[in-house]
Amino acid sequence: MSAITPIRAEDVEFDNGTFDSAGFAAQALSSWQALAAVIDHTLLKPDATRDQIESLCDEAIRYRFACAMVNPVWVPTAVGLLSGTGVPVGVVIGFPFGASLVSTLRQEAAALTRLGAKELDMVIPIGKLKSGNHPAVEHTIHAVATVAQHHGAKLKVILETALLSVEEKLRGSEIAISAGADFIKTSTGFAGGGATEADVALMRGVAGGRCGVKASGGIRTLADAKKMLEAGANRIGASASVSMVRELGAE
Repeated sequence: MSAITPIRAEDVEFDNGTFDSAGFAAQALSSWQALAAVIDHTLLKPDATRDQIESLCDEAIRYRFACAMVNPVWVPTAVGLLSGTGVPVGVVIGFPFGASLVSTLRQEAAALTRLGAKELDMVIPIGKLKSGNHPAVEHTIHAVATVAQHHGAKLKVILETALLSVEEKLRGSEIAISAGADFIKTSTGFAGGGATEADVALMRGVAGGRCGVKASGGIRTLADAKKMLEAGANRIGASASVSMVRELGAE
């Protein structure tokens, strides 16, 4: 494929240069409010109920999390609950297997952004990456990035690091950035492994200051979040968000 101009994250720290992981981590851990602002408050269980989604959104408003992250079926509900609050709705697509058709991903992205989702977390086509079909991987991500950009939404690309070799992690990160990712992300949390410091550091090494890095999967405590931020993450995905900010003094 020809060179693709990446979609850049809106965060001011991304200037195509280096990323100050230590400085960012210190700022994010300086108060519970600062930490909440970099956490995607997440509920992706298949048996999640409307009451649980309502609680998720109430907590997102109370603590001012970066977004409320839900499955597609709950986007209309979450958008309605969060309308006018300034807290965006995030949604997963091609989840959790990364095995959807490109046409399906484009339709899903378009439908969900029209419903009001502002952040899309898509799973990379894992099998295509492991087969060495890099043009297909780039085409898939770029197709979704184009839709996201058109609707003013951010795109996070999940590598599913637990299933990849080091070479595949490196190559997948570079392809995702070149194809237009605003963030590269470690994990779905559904593949038997989550975020590790080593993987976050590897991904930040590839990204530099070009895009964000989201650590997700198995992050349950403030100590876990601290490790990921210091390794280079600037976004955390977690379902234990409230307990983490309470460790820093939130009530």
